[in-house]
Amino acid sequence: MITINIDKAKAIGHEMRRAARAEKFKPYDDAIAKQIPGQMAGAEVARQAIRDKYVAVQAAIDAATTPEQIKSALQG
Repeated sequence: MITINIDKAKAIGHEMRRAARAEKFKPYDDAIAKQIPGQMAGAEVARQAIRDKYVAVQAAIDAATTPEQIKSALQG
């Protein structure tokens, strides 16, 4: 029988969530870092939408009790 350490699975899920979020941020990082006028506001709005999405993913991972729920949270 295979036993899965759910806490370790959640930690891995969070690492995957952070990596996915970082990839989504990349297109907006330049505008924020260079403080490009006219692009900063739109970039920050887009980044906040990404943050909001991944807050929900984080909550779903934290609430998961099975590896399948973690996978589902990362896919959804």
